[in-house]
Amino acid sequence: MKCAYLWPECLLIIFVTLFQLLHWLSPNTQASNPLKNPAWTSQRKLAAREKTRELWYHGFDSYMNFAFPFDELTPLSCSGQGPDWNNPGNIASNDVAGNFSLTLVDVLDTLVVLDDRPGFENAVKNVIEWVSFDVNTKPQVFETTIRVLGGLLSGHIFANATGHPFHLPWYRGELLDLAYDLGNRLLPAFSTPTGLPYARINLRHGLVKGETLETCTAGAGSLILEFATLSRLTGDERFEKAAYKAFFGIWNRRSDIDLVGNTINTWNGIWSVPEITGIGAGIDSFFEYALKWYIMSGEEEFLDVWDDAYAAIMRHSRASDGYWYKLVNMNSGDVAYHTVDSLSAFWPGLQVLAGDVQSAIKLHLMCSWLALVFDTNFKRATSFQYPLRPEFIESTWYLYRATKDSFYLDVGERILFDLTTRAKVDCGLTGIQDLRTNKRDDRMESFALSETLKYLYLLFDEENTLHSDDSNYVFTTEGHILMLGREHLRHKRKSRTSESHQCPVYAPFDSVYGNGKRSTGLIQGVLSRPDVDYARELVGRSPNHWDMETWSPYGWCERPKVELYSYDFLLSPNGKLVPEDLSPSLLKLGVLPDGYVINNVTGIRCHIIRRLDGQGYDIRKLGHYTIRPGQTVYINDSSIFMSPADSSVLQEEQKRDPDVELHFFLKDVDPMFQVKLGLHTPEMEEIVVGYAGFFGADLSASKDAKATVARISRPAGVIVSREPNNESGCKPYNGQYPDSVMLVYRGDCTFLEKLLQARAAGAAGALVISNDNSALNPTANPDEVTQAGDLSDSGIVVLTKLAGATIVKLLDYAERSPTSQLAVTVNPGHHLDNVVKRPASQEQREERVKDPSRILYINGHPLLNTRLLV
Repeated sequence: MKCAYLWPECLLIIFVTLFQLLHWLSPNTQASNPLKNPAWTSQRKLAAREKTRELWYHGFDSYMNFAFPFDELTPLSCSGQGPDWNNPGNIASNDVAGNFSLTLVDVLDTLVVLDDRPGFENAVKNVIEWVSFDVNTKPQVFETTIRVLGGLLSGHIFANATGHPFHLPWYRGELLDLAYDLGNRLLPAFSTPTGLPYARINLRHGLVKGETLETCTAGAGSLILEFATLSRLTGDERFEKAAYKAFFGIWNRRSDIDLVGNTINTWNGIWSVPEITGIGAGIDSFFEYALKWYIMSGEEEFLDVWDDAYAAIMRHSRASDGYWYKLVNMNSGDVAYHTVDSLSAFWPGLQVLAGDVQSAIKLHLMCSWLALVFDTNFKRATSFQYPLRPEFIESTWYLYRATKDSFYLDVGERILFDLTTRAKVDCGLTGIQDLRTNKRDDRMESFALSETLKYLYLLFDEENTLHSDDSNYVFTTEGHILMLGREHLRHKRKSRTSESHQCPVYAPFDSVYGNGKRSTGLIQGVLSRPDVDYARELVGRSPNHWDMETWSPYGWCERPKVELYSYDFLLSPNGKLVPEDLSPSLLKLGVLPDGYVINNVTGIRCHIIRRLDGQGYDIRKLGHYTIRPGQTVYINDSSIFMSPADSSVLQEEQKRDPDVELHFFLKDVDPMFQVKLGLHTPEMEEIVVGYAGFFGADLSASKDAKATVARISRPAGVIVSREPNNESGCKPYNGQYPDSVMLVYRGDCTFLEKLLQARAAGAAGALVISNDNSALNPTANPDEVTQAGDLSDSGIVVLTKLAGATIVKLLDYAERSPTSQLAVTVNPGHHLDNVVKRPASQEQREERVKDPSRILYINGHPLLNTRLLV
């Protein structure tokens, strides 16, 4: 039986089965026990979905009954509110309430998610009838854009989509007209020298004298989704151009370590003190819009921003254990504050969208608090409000879609329970002023319906059409669904020939046992990860009864080991400290259509980042060049294989001529045969340039005259021979070939192996026909050359593909002639002066790309976007 060989696995399976059975039969019904809760069947998900739907309509119907057409519902007083007319300085209210029925506009596409076509149609009619932007209010540009402009655009996209279930036949673009009107009223805010918009604008009168010059990064840099969509749908490019300029107005003012600050002066572009950065309030959606606009539009410059910004955050803001993301100085990366706000909980969802699921899981474990601000140093909340924010629920939905781990359904169910028991009141849903006492706030912000309950509903709704939609749709930072049809995509000329994206499939936790870390074969969920206890300790939470039941007296709390996300190296061939080359020449670091080639590594700064698929690292920067996805870095410097002791070998190589002139001619065995047939014509000889090896016989023309002359360099020449069954010269030859040189093809083995096989057959060396027309000097590992013994009389030369074809024709003729042989010699006195070693051709690089093992390693880190040409 197999169990006789797999007894540890069988024993473990039996133990787990009995352990679970005992707990299932236990009379204790603690709610936190996952084994005592019913499985997440389709019926259970459906029930949770319908409870969420019921809660949403409780909030929406309360708004329509008690608050509409005001902006927001005040659920404790069962009424509505708009701007604070008596206190213009009340920006907490006036930044979002613009007297334009905010909540109704904000929830339009949530009715689509809920599959409520009659409700959607009625809401669209109400917006058309009631909403106007000719109002004397001064809302925030950012909030108005994401809540109102985004809501109108999303509603228009669905109402106008012919063939879509939510298409309204009577609809004539009224929502788009409203969006266009609003966009025109917001445009004057961009009238600054930097292109960064003012934070607020009066919708009727425009810019107000004395308006503050400061804005946040998110406020200025998170407008591209809505503004660009408005431009594509209306054909008016002003909106997209303004948002594009503002986005890169932020990014182009990043620090030397690729971090952007929190607050900036819109007039002079100077960052405000303190110059801090992170992933939370004031910065968050800037990263989000960089990635999502790339997904929508395919414009690679936004992907480049995301890649660089993400690498910088992971390098400087992420804590050393990989769980927290702290506020740091944008110039130095030093920790500034130990507090984290609840808006940071959106980050795991964005990481899932970018493909970094494992990092997302870690932060999500930390975000189980719902308080507004948390101090990671003292492990306690410092602000206890919860205004029904959606970020944690949004990330929970993303993680469930990526992992299908029922743990996230459990999280969603707990959220649904808390919202129902703590936030639901008779007239809607209310925010919480103090989570410790559950003191309530008389306000239901619009995002409670447009985001929070939308994502919660999607979490339980497995059959929602959005889950099978493979288009370019994205959720904006306000949860609005935006997408672009083919007719609205612009085919910009790409700056690189290819792209390579990493989106690894989620790998669930595989339990292990024994010192050898052997797999048990049991795939387990998130809560079985060994770092769950560690994450709980980081947030200062006490273990529950179920946690302690599963503990073992022989167990331990595993502290996770996290590798740095990125590294910087100063390259040198022998490991010695060298000065940085701040401006490497194109001969040293060349630009190619598909990447870059390094002909001399000395002094070049290299920045590498960890790949999301966990397979290694990629080079992201070389000197002042940025390496993009799909580009390759070719290494064409043979000195990287040498240890410090090999410097004398390198100096010896540098004395050699890189190329030699070879004279091929037909050598007659019978002198009378030449007289009779007149075969010795100029066409029967060829002079070609070959590329001599940096090991073996020295064929240099500048060689000391007293030195030993290799056989291949003798004036009489040597015979060119070949074996049809050994074309690459990698196998032992069947015969002996004294005073001959073997003609072989490149491939199947190293240059040194080809030369050694030729020497073993008594030959004077090897002529290697390349598979392209680039210049390539054969090299070999110095230790292997030393072990090979004396090679001073055995030379190796590479011929280009074109030159090789010519020589093969001569050899074919010679072999057909009974009285002729093809000979070759090195012409004396020849050297191509001032020849710079040329980088490999595209054909040569393509051959190297086919062999993924020929990559560069730095300090044990495999660099998968490199290829060795030496």
